[in-house]
Amino acid sequence: MNSLERVGLILQHKEADRVPVYPIANSVSRKTLGLTYEEWTKDVDLCAKAIIKITEDFDFDVITTLVDLSVEAADWGQPLIYYEDKAAAPDSSQYLIQSAEDYKKIKKINPRETKRMSEHIELCQKLVAAKGKETPIVAFVFAPLGIATMMRGAEQFFMDLIRYPDEVHQCLRAITDTLKDLCTALIETGVHAIMFDTLYASKSIMSKKMWDSFEGIYMEELSQHVKEQGCMVMLHNCGNGAYFDRQIERMDPIAISFLHMPDDCTSMEELKEKYGSKLTLIGHVDPPSLMLSTPEEIEAICKEQIDAYKSNGGFILATGCEYPAPLELDMAELMVRVAKEYGKY
Repeated sequence: MNSLERVGLILQHKEADRVPVYPIANSVSRKTLGLTYEEWTKDVDLCAKAIIKITEDFDFDVITTLVDLSVEAADWGQPLIYYEDKAAAPDSSQYLIQSAEDYKKIKKINPRETKRMSEHIELCQKLVAAKGKETPIVAFVFAPLGIATMMRGAEQFFMDLIRYPDEVHQCLRAITDTLKDLCTALIETGVHAIMFDTLYASKSIMSKKMWDSFEGIYMEELSQHVKEQGCMVMLHNCGNGAYFDRQIERMDPIAISFLHMPDDCTSMEELKEKYGSKLTLIGHVDPPSLMLSTPEEIEAICKEQIDAYKSNGGFILATGCEYPAPLELDMAELMVRVAKEYGKY
């Protein structure tokens, strides 16, 4: 059974040969080719080769196309800073949106013609061509609130939600319309799913009502757009207390990749009972714990999660957010081993 078949069964809430596994080992894949983070980010060929190599070397069951969270914002003109050992990030001294009036500057753009989004499309093409017949390829897209924040800065943006909601909505409308075109282009490459990062749909960032009014309405449009083209919708949310219920109402995703318990669950058992039949749970080994814990402790965490979630399918063992960029790959190898040996059905 290959990874595509294995994950396909799990997404249907059927039991496969074993629990699928994929540490979200994207940027750390650069180490397989001896690249810096900047080299890996800027060269699509090398980025694809590194992701393919780490997937094959460690036998991961899923490929996601997360490069960094600035991909979309950069194409509106947000200056970035690139690093050797961590993800590219907005230059906080040069935010594109400097005032409420600047939200009006954010217009719909063509992701097929801009630099970083077109490179993301190309990355998906390369990954689908190389691995798409045996491994699920999941295209990673930042949701509208996150993109806007990258161009304004979190502190000012959160204040603007209250002071200038109309201007913010005008910006989010343009971002959403652009993301529809981006999703169409990504789906045309043959990816199996679009994974939206809805970080702000969590109680650690904003209220459920505020998230719904500023992003939920747009995410419903985006999800429907993806489904109309025959592609699956997945979500990633590593915030504390994610709003699973409201996101399901808005987007009805087939799977959610998460780190912390949702806001209405207090245990893994409750999470499985409440949401285990509605979607596939992807997660949720804490990435910092991979750096601070012993192999024996991480093995115990993986086994605990497998025990809690594996019955009747609907579970993929993964990290709750990206595998730590500075870390060696021993812990990723351990997670795969536990899934193969302990996660058998």
